[in-house]
Amino acid sequence: MRLHRPVIGSVSLSLLTAAFLLVGPNQTFWRKGLEYFSGHLDKLVWLGLGLFCLLSAILVIVSVKYVIKPVLIALVLVAASASYYVNTFGVLIDREMIQNVALTTTSEAKHLFTPNLILHLVLFGVLPSLAIAFVRVRHRRFPAKFLYNTLTVFALLGGAALATFLNYSAFASTFRQHRDLIASLNPSAPVVAAFQFASREMEDRNLTPAPLGTDAAKGPLIAKAGKPVLTVFVVGETARAQNFGLNGYEKNTTPELAARGVFNFSNVSSCGTSTAVSVPCMFSNYPRRDYSERKAHSTENLTDVLTHAGVKVEWYDNDTGSMRVAERIPYEFLPATNDPRFCSGGECHDEILVDRLKRALPSVQSDTVIVLHQLGSHGPAYFERYPKDFERFQPACQTAQFADCERAEIVNAYDNTILYTDHVLSEIIDTLKGEDRLSTALFFVSDHGESLGENGLYLHAAPYFIAPSTQTHVPQVAWFSQSYQTAFGIDTSCLKSRASADLSHDNVFHTILGLMDVSTSVYSRELDAFAPCRGTGKTLASIGTRP
Repeated sequence: MRLHRPVIGSVSLSLLTAAFLLVGPNQTFWRKGLEYFSGHLDKLVWLGLGLFCLLSAILVIVSVKYVIKPVLIALVLVAASASYYVNTFGVLIDREMIQNVALTTTSEAKHLFTPNLILHLVLFGVLPSLAIAFVRVRHRRFPAKFLYNTLTVFALLGGAALATFLNYSAFASTFRQHRDLIASLNPSAPVVAAFQFASREMEDRNLTPAPLGTDAAKGPLIAKAGKPVLTVFVVGETARAQNFGLNGYEKNTTPELAARGVFNFSNVSSCGTSTAVSVPCMFSNYPRRDYSERKAHSTENLTDVLTHAGVKVEWYDNDTGSMRVAERIPYEFLPATNDPRFCSGGECHDEILVDRLKRALPSVQSDTVIVLHQLGSHGPAYFERYPKDFERFQPACQTAQFADCERAEIVNAYDNTILYTDHVLSEIIDTLKGEDRLSTALFFVSDHGESLGENGLYLHAAPYFIAPSTQTHVPQVAWFSQSYQTAFGIDTSCLKSRASADLSHDNVFHTILGLMDVSTSVYSRELDAFAPCRGTGKTLASIGTRP
């Protein structure tokens, strides 16, 4: 016997799908709506009616034979996938988030596939998609279908316009004040973000970086150092300043750094809330207010300016890549080694960076900057970011599925990652301290922070305009060998007095140039975080630098 398949008109299927999309995968949107329209629920009802009419009109437009089912199923699956992360972690799916997804490695992505995600996808994606695939869609003949669909679309658009006209002031003020409301609407937000990402990639694919700092040259301090100067620049991952023991956190998450007398800077802001934004931004000469991905790809960066000055630059990566920063310098992706001492499942603990640094040191014969890019505290699988010996704060969440853990357990697991970062940085310092033939320095700053349940938010990559300080307030430390301090005239009392100075990723480009005593027209002494404490603050005011 043949299985009976229900028959439904194409317009009716479009309206039903629109209703499901608006209600099913949009829990966060409606929760925000209830909060933002509190006391004016009639406005929220009008908003819902307007969105239903607008979405229905769009679906009716594509409700043609051989097209309607694939489009509706695709939208349902997109909405189901996006809504899980929006509902669970409080993230918003914008262009930058799509970029983060595109750059995510397989080993990183596997932590996001949890039993709860699968159940959510089945309920809100697979089952509705099967229902759409199962029914038989009835289509009118072309002339009648065109006329009927056109009238339906105009009627629906009229309904959307009416809802907007009657409530324009309420909608406009709410959307202006709470831009995250529409940004949490599925499937429109992820679909628009994907098109924006694809469009930007197409526009930028043939960009050639313009030369930057070609006048760069080494200054008098490094010339008289008597030894090759090595600066190790550790780019942290997802470390937030609030959980750094050196910043006064209630847990002692940085005991080893404290014992090594590093210079800590407690008031540092990031350029972005994701690696894809912050890393190229901090290596660019653009301040956050002027930065764009296109500008970064159109201009050479810090690594190029150092190279122009005759400084050797190398990049060792234990994260998801350099975000195109290291395209013109020696680069190694360490997880590809699958070193069994540090790696499993395609990921490696950050001590692999220490090991690689030790192997690189004998070949350092000239002034050099080595960039070490950490995996750090990247979530949600915090428990996999550190060896079990560093699970000091317990109980610690042992899953990437936060719903299975208490918030305190999630925070404990995260704090263990900071404790491990403390150990890795301390091992690097000890390694550099033992290199008598080099004058060495270490500079560490995290790319962005992390939300750990505050206001219902988890992870990172929130749009900057609504990002909490937990995602933008980052730790920064520095350490200098005695020979470096002597050669560069480092005033340690001055550095300590700047512990709470207002700093940001805007300072990184110029600070690294200063650490290597590089003179160039693109260097700004005002943005060099350590300039006031080095060589009486005057050594870099030579020809080619801005006053």
